[in-house]
Amino acid sequence: MISYRSRHVKIYILLMALRYALLGALADQPRTGYELLKHFQQSLAYAWPASHSQIYPELARLLEDGLIEQTGSGARNSKTYAVTEAGIAEVRAWLRDTPPDRRVRSDAALRTFFLWLLHPAEAREQLEVERMYWQGVLDEFLRIREEPTGHNKKARTFRIALEGGIRTVEARLAWLADALAEIESDEWRRLDTG
Repeated sequence: MISYRSRHVKIYILLMALRYALLGALADQPRTGYELLKHFQQSLAYAWPASHSQIYPELARLLEDGLIEQTGSGARNSKTYAVTEAGIAEVRAWLRDTPPDRRVRSDAALRTFFLWLLHPAEAREQLEVERMYWQGVLDEFLRIREEPTGHNKKARTFRIALEGGIRTVEARLAWLADALAEIESDEWRRLDTG
């Protein structure tokens, strides 16, 4: 059973990271809520996914806290936001002073612990689906790597993050190849289930 305190600490960590992700994205350039959602879906989602229902309430809190400002409005009541100097200072303090939360929650990794409950063909299928997913992610990263990039610190840090993503996915694919080989082995078939 999860305690009230641990549940709220996790929610706090999630909201705080989203706060800084939004401030960082707005430091890049002013954006509407919709443009921020698209930016998360196309770029930041590999590091920190966020949904419409998370982004808009956090934008309201950032606006109330004076960390962003509304700089325009458009069709369908869209609002354009930009980060303020206080918002930039907040992101810099977070980068300097707050240790990152390195815990990772992965439904796919959790399932690996329980593959022994499946028939070997089903376990192999689970791993193969995972392998295909991560191969698609790697293909996308490699495509992005081929795109032209700017010659400034921002573009370089995006490239550094991309290279980290590529190496992480390559390691995951190597692990999946090993896991598939294990599940397909004669030894695996001879083992008791538990």
